[in-house]
Amino acid sequence: MSTASDVQAFEAHASDADLDELRGRLAAARLPEVETVYRAGPDPRRWDQGVPLADLVEVVDYWRTEYDWRSFEERLNGIGQFRTTIDGLGIHFLHRRSARTDATPLVLTHGWPGSIAEFVDVVDELADPEDAEAPAFHVVVPSLPGFGYSDKPAATGWGTEKIAAAWVELMGRLGYRKFVAHGGDWGGNITTVLGGRFPAHVLGIHSTFAEGPPGLTTDGLTADERRWTAETRDFWRHRAAYAKQQATRPQTIGYSLVDSPIGLLAWILDKFAEWSDTEDSPFETISRDRVLDDVTLYWLTRSGASAARIYYESHNSLDPELRVDVPAALSVYPRDIEKYPRPWAQERYRQIVRWGSPESGGHFPSLEVPQYFVQDLQAGLAAVLAANR
Repeated sequence: MSTASDVQAFEAHASDADLDELRGRLAAARLPEVETVYRAGPDPRRWDQGVPLADLVEVVDYWRTEYDWRSFEERLNGIGQFRTTIDGLGIHFLHRRSARTDATPLVLTHGWPGSIAEFVDVVDELADPEDAEAPAFHVVVPSLPGFGYSDKPAATGWGTEKIAAAWVELMGRLGYRKFVAHGGDWGGNITTVLGGRFPAHVLGIHSTFAEGPPGLTTDGLTADERRWTAETRDFWRHRAAYAKQQATRPQTIGYSLVDSPIGLLAWILDKFAEWSDTEDSPFETISRDRVLDDVTLYWLTRSGASAARIYYESHNSLDPELRVDVPAALSVYPRDIEKYPRPWAQERYRQIVRWGSPESGGHFPSLEVPQYFVQDLQAGLAAVLAANR
């Protein structure tokens, strides 16, 4: 049986040569002509063909001349980084223990095109909240297989079911036999699997991705709920080419993502723009530095292809029969890409203890509305823990 002795401390440190090479590639970039739907901002239609040239040039210039990767490395190292090997694969994670004796273990799982960068600004407040009445957590933030400083799988099989089982093993190695879990995007899928498959270990879940089982009717739904289902259907019909590409040909797009920092930036920035609660630019709400922390992490670890493969492994793989009986707190942000009405969600999540419909925010709430995100997560998990008493 594995123990905490199988966990090793880790520090992030890119070589100066790698950072110099990145700046060199950015300086030598070959860019296409301006989009044929060019409009002056602010105007959301500027993004109708993808990332506008003017926006990309501005971000690339900042990335090359002003962005400071070292400050992000220091942030990661300050939180506490570790690695351990599970089923032959090295898994990287952040681990921030709370000073509170009543703290509950919590695993936060990111998705694509996110990373551990999604959570660095909320870890401290979750571990040691300013409000003494708020719940405190021992926070664990793993990098998904193939992402960041986790190893890249050399064979198929690392889908969401196996990842969820690995998280149970990881938490056990840290001494956390029972814990709560949060996630959005792929992290929400994995969190659902955790709650459904491992109720002996998972006290309950919080998720921004509450996917109901397939085949449910819109009969009886409110007008707003019908609009949600229509928007979700529209997303999958007209705005999900990236998912189909990564689910069917991750290796092909992977060459561009690993070889070209411009290609990687554009592929990821497009999603930060389209999926956030903004009208003209993702930087209305999300820090430019935090987006570049995320993109640079992909670049330095050469994980564009390996991260894309989670779609190949797990696209449409959530078991339609899976039910979650542990307490669940669910929040549906207004500009997220998939929104399931509560009557649909409760067909899968059988004990919803809190349902949130925030007034603002999109697919990246921990980056878009971090203060609200933390309060909502605290309230949701407080309800989960109360239901266990």
